[in-house]
Amino acid sequence: MASVHTRVLVPSGALGISFDHAAFERGLTQRPDIICIDGGSTDSGPYYLGTGTSKYSRTVTRSEWRKLMQARAALGVPLMIGTSGTCGTDASVDWMLDITAELAAELGQSVRVATLKSEQPAARVADAFAAGRVRALDGAPSLAPEAVGQCSHIVALAGAEQMAAALDTGADIVLAGRATDTATIAALPLQRGASAGGAWHGAKIAECGALCSSHPTTGVVLVEFDTDGFTVEPMAAAARCTPHSVSAHMLYENSDPLTLYEPGGRLEVDGARYEQLDDRRVRVTRSRWVDEERYTVKLEGARAAGFQTTMMAVLRDARYVANARQWVDGLQAFAIEQIATRMGLDAGSYQLEFRLVGIDAALGALENRTGTPVEVGVLGIVTAAEQSLATEIAKLINPWLLHYPLTADEELPTFAFPYSPAETERGPLYEFCLHHVMELDDPMEAFRLEVIDVGS
Repeated sequence: MASVHTRVLVPSGALGISFDHAAFERGLTQRPDIICIDGGSTDSGPYYLGTGTSKYSRTVTRSEWRKLMQARAALGVPLMIGTSGTCGTDASVDWMLDITAELAAELGQSVRVATLKSEQPAARVADAFAAGRVRALDGAPSLAPEAVGQCSHIVALAGAEQMAAALDTGADIVLAGRATDTATIAALPLQRGASAGGAWHGAKIAECGALCSSHPTTGVVLVEFDTDGFTVEPMAAAARCTPHSVSAHMLYENSDPLTLYEPGGRLEVDGARYEQLDDRRVRVTRSRWVDEERYTVKLEGARAAGFQTTMMAVLRDARYVANARQWVDGLQAFAIEQIATRMGLDAGSYQLEFRLVGIDAALGALENRTGTPVEVGVLGIVTAAEQSLATEIAKLINPWLLHYPLTADEELPTFAFPYSPAETERGPLYEFCLHHVMELDDPMEAFRLEVIDVGS
């Protein structure tokens, strides 16, 4: 196919986090060939994949999607979203389809929609395990093939090939399940003859919208792809891209700033050249794409790991604040002994954790910065096989979280509960259990494509 320049407009890093509307309108005047946006990722933990639900507000998602659908109709170009509904399960794709159908009717649009579903039956993954076609990535949890059935949801991450197949249907809108953040952006440029290295590199740079620019919260970037590379420009009036801001984005959510793995191959940017074209734009060339011998897609899976109940108290007494770690270590040992004595539970039947907010809640033992806070929040987390048991343990701990003394010979202190009741049932807890890749003979064999007409 003859090579043409392909312009991709990316409104923001994810649907539901907002973007600068003036910048978006400016982007539309550049006549993009496609509008691409991501719908989510694993950033917010395993709950969303475990339950197959979105972390973003439906109201906000609908409002932003309405604007994108109006822009698509005005330009007559495709609109594509990957990882619909945060986690990209089949239910999340259907959630986006419902929103799309509602808006099409409301806007008086007749829209052809392609849904690309990437959820995997447990039996398929188990069979692939047995056939030696699944392998663990670095840091993957230990998982026996027979335990795959414990997953509430398993998704495969679609790449550019699956996105291209969806575009080939002639759809106005593509609603994809779980996909790599770059796949939606790279697909059309690759179809139209762009450099493979440039297509994947530009897609990586633009995946989070204006995060590659001086004004990341504005959201909107335009990337132009060609046979030699790509040019990226932020659409907000005050924003600018620099070789530093663009090259630095290879570090974002990536363990190696010079290599990015995608379905079917890897991007190498060790020889990439970044050139400042003017005050706003950066051009990148000499990025390389290397095909892998075997086509693989990443698998993500989540499974139930119990139920949680939380509590919180606030320490303000200066002595307790200064000795918060000693105090909470004593409280934990005392609570474990009380749970064993009063409830007959050994430590293996539940988990009890305290985090000191203002001391080391984020990093725990890895924290190396110290200070003198005015107050310390004590967050207690109880995890058990049943919600009722987690709450029962929390209620046993309740009076001691409020009154446990630092030493045995002092009067009982009184701390503060910020809310009543002190216990909050968080419901089911999920954990990631698949961080593997699965080999495919054909890129589409693990994905399902359907075309649906919606609207007036």
